[in-house]
Amino acid sequence: MLWETLSAARDLGRLHEVASVLVRHGFGDVVRRLGLGSALEKVGKVLPLQQLEDLVALQPEQRVRRALEELGPCYVKLGQVLGTRVDLFGPEWIAEFNKLQSQVPPVPFEALRAQLEQDLGGPVQQVFAQFDPEPLAAASIAQVHRARLHNGAEVVVKVRRPGIDTQIDADMRLLQRLARAIESESPEWRRYQPLALVKQLQASLRRELDLAAECRHAERIASNLADEPQIVVPAVHWPLTGPRVNVQAFIDGVPLCDEPGLAAAGCDRRATARLGAQAVLRMMFTDGFFHADPHGGNVFWLTGDRLALIDFGMVGRLSESRRAQLVELMQGLVVQDTAAVVEVLLGWAEDGELDEDALAQDIDGLVDSYHGVPLGQLRFGQLLSEVVGIVREHRLVLPADLALVIKVFVTLEGMGRRLDPDFDMAAEAAPFLRRTLLARYSPRAMARRSRQAAADAMSLLQALPKELRQLLQTARRGRFHLHIDVDRLKRFGEQVEHSANRLTVGIVTAALIIGSSIVMTVSGGPTLFGLPIFGLLGFLGAGIAGVWLIYSIWRSGGGR
Repeated sequence: MLWETLSAARDLGRLHEVASVLVRHGFGDVVRRLGLGSALEKVGKVLPLQQLEDLVALQPEQRVRRALEELGPCYVKLGQVLGTRVDLFGPEWIAEFNKLQSQVPPVPFEALRAQLEQDLGGPVQQVFAQFDPEPLAAASIAQVHRARLHNGAEVVVKVRRPGIDTQIDADMRLLQRLARAIESESPEWRRYQPLALVKQLQASLRRELDLAAECRHAERIASNLADEPQIVVPAVHWPLTGPRVNVQAFIDGVPLCDEPGLAAAGCDRRATARLGAQAVLRMMFTDGFFHADPHGGNVFWLTGDRLALIDFGMVGRLSESRRAQLVELMQGLVVQDTAAVVEVLLGWAEDGELDEDALAQDIDGLVDSYHGVPLGQLRFGQLLSEVVGIVREHRLVLPADLALVIKVFVTLEGMGRRLDPDFDMAAEAAPFLRRTLLARYSPRAMARRSRQAAADAMSLLQALPKELRQLLQTARRGRFHLHIDVDRLKRFGEQVEHSANRLTVGIVTAALIIGSSIVMTVSGGPTLFGLPIFGLLGFLGAGIAGVWLIYSIWRSGGGR
């Protein structure tokens, strides 16, 4: 039962906060369906299950976004992860998730001074020649301060919020329990893969909590782009960097989201759009390791039409095989090869009910709608969005890494067209797609794959006799078992067992009452207040058993 799942006392306070926020934003029905209201009532935390604000004018996705913002950093990050799952949620939901901002009120500097000085190994005024206690920005995980080193270098100091790891741990425990409950109790929500999403969120948060990992990501990307002088990645000051604090060079530029600032600085918008696109495409298709959040606030224009990338907390990885699959998908869309597109999508899909003919028909209709469109007028982002819409209609689920790539691709094209209305994403991507495709089918690559396939086949053939022998020996000894684990059947058995226990207690209680009544009519034996003591004890036991039985029924919700 959900109450048993959520009975960890250390999380009850946070559970009450989460349920209260959901109710306040109009999700009282969700609270009731998941059993949270009943669970909290049983520990004395009664929820007012009525809406406390006027939510009539808001759409469900708007209410979800506002609830996530109020719940804090872990849930904001959950919304940002959901915003990458274009294969699970429609455009209106993705648009709302993209509005989730990590900007929150900053922690007063004095509240984080002790932690910062512990990480730096000395007083702030001793480590830095100058330190501004007013933060440049404050997010849900950390906040950023500007400082100057004793050698005169301008830096930014990113400090993790004190105690944020404890709160996130509590939220992750709750989310895991809720995800398991949703998968078992709500089949219509199962397609959203709540457990897989929570695991994806947990991995993302683990990386973002380690501020040193962000710097390792930055240095890896800087190394990959070392031959691109127009792309700048801030240098890391490693002696002052650790899991809870990092120190990087200060970037003095104009964020790409500041359009008036770009105009005043004399930015060449067309060249900047092309440069940014080429940098991200190179990271994705050549290096396989890319900045996964390249929005306008994380990319700065510098003098000389250079670009600086910051904030590497969220990165993506693409294996060689994944890059090849993505290229085959895009190539199939461009040359209108429906069979190739469907084959790639089916390779990504999980096992389940799927009408392949209907999928092929929808893809064919999409490809045909772009027939005759010049490559320069083809909007790759829109095309991929439509493909993902078909994927969503057919209840296919993309691998998380590919969903993230498609999200970055769409964001990149949108940012490029804001800078330059004539920005041609297809033309920018074509050389990278061509090189990736040629590299996959080069003689050296094909020889390498052939050697690996031969080695795998030999390994399988060598192990096959031993595996077959073990299987036959197990069957011959009668130790071959087929185990089927059905969660719903298990829960049904537990419910039957509880009902049988209550029935047994009821029968015993009735027997005590009848037996005690008979004893009360028999004279002789010890008495108390003039009544047979054994009869009184029997009635007392029956009363206790009856009270327990009533309480057990009430606790399980059967008395409502």
